[in-house]
Amino acid sequence: MSVPQLVVHRDKELMAQAAAARLVTRIVDAQSARGSASVVLTGGRNGNGLLAALAASPARDAIDWSRLDLWWGDERFLPEGDPERNVTQARAALLDAVAPDPSRIHAMPASDGVYGDDADAAAAGYAAELAAAAGGDGAVPSFDVLMLGVGPDTHVASLFPELPAVRETERTVVGVRDAPKPPPTRVSLTLPAIRTAREVWLLAAGEDKAEAAETALSGAGEIQAPAAGAYGRDRTLWLLDTAAASRLPRALYPPASA
Repeated sequence: MSVPQLVVHRDKELMAQAAAARLVTRIVDAQSARGSASVVLTGGRNGNGLLAALAASPARDAIDWSRLDLWWGDERFLPEGDPERNVTQARAALLDAVAPDPSRIHAMPASDGVYGDDADAAAAGYAAELAAAAGGDGAVPSFDVLMLGVGPDTHVASLFPELPAVRETERTVVGVRDAPKPPPTRVSLTLPAIRTAREVWLLAAGEDKAEAAETALSGAGEIQAPAAGAYGRDRTLWLLDTAAASRLPRALYPPASA
């Protein structure tokens, strides 16, 4: 378990740009060291903002997109191509502008796919894909960076406070029903899967995320505050803007980070 580190930026635009630059460096370093890299994307306002900033950055060309595996932390269980699906939004924000290897884009199943409308079967299928990619070295690949947006209620991926999915300790992927945020049916990585990543980055920008950041970073339990249970093996990085960090003690982050 790594201790959370905080970086606070002036506003959400600067946060997205800085996070995109940080991601380029991390991917390039991993590709240089091992030949390929593996990243877990997140959707939502902040996740898509980061992807759009990366698409607009000339530094994106430093990445060998053909040697990058892209996974997702969660997905809205909707038909393929639905504009609310995270993968659909990621394509519009970034992927259509670069040249990834289609076989290395590991989208979560859609509700009109091979598993039909069975979210549990879809979750099991994605878990099997993760295990196959791990090649016998565990239940999931060793992700270089796993990104998560933090919801106002402290949810990460589709792990909501007090719901069964956040209590899961064995499976790596679960179907989620009755989520308090629409759509109610989703597929999500679990906390055990999230914690296998080398680095976990939690993104939070805006005043509506201030209470969530304060709760998760003040010692709350992961059942009540799922973001508190999301951490990486080597590093846990909270990337915030000043609005999201407004309720945090300044002692938690250095003045130069603001």
